[in-house]
Amino acid sequence: MSVTTTTHLNFRGAAREALDFYQRVFGGRTVAVTYKDAGNVQNENEADWVMWGEVVADNGFHIMAYDVPSQLPWNQGQNPFFVSVRGDAADEISALWHKLAEGSTVVRPLEPAQWAPLYGMLTDRFGVTWVLDVTAPYNG
Repeated sequence: MSVTTTTHLNFRGAAREALDFYQRVFGGRTVAVTYKDAGNVQNENEADWVMWGEVVADNGFHIMAYDVPSQLPWNQGQNPFFVSVRGDAADEISALWHKLAEGSTVVRPLEPAQWAPLYGMLTDRFGVTWVLDVTAPYNG
């Protein structure tokens, strides 16, 4: 069992550009799933925005990013990032979730999602937003 943390950057329409830039700087590979790819288009103008993306390099660099859809609040100065905790065991992620949830505001309950066996988001009592999920292979 293993757990990793990754900085998860939030953008409004610039995630792909940022991921491409970081890939050029640090190397590695980029994966970007659009809202259209995931069948989750809420606004046609945002269909090609990144719903989930990352750059992973052999040197250890790893960053995640997405485009916050227009129906959700976003302010570059207030919520520019999440801390992402990913693991391969549902029981371990669930246990971490329950500990982090104490005194937190749940943004999205920890439950199965289209892209992961478990996914949830909460903002802890210190104002840090955490995304926890159980990893699943991408079959895009």
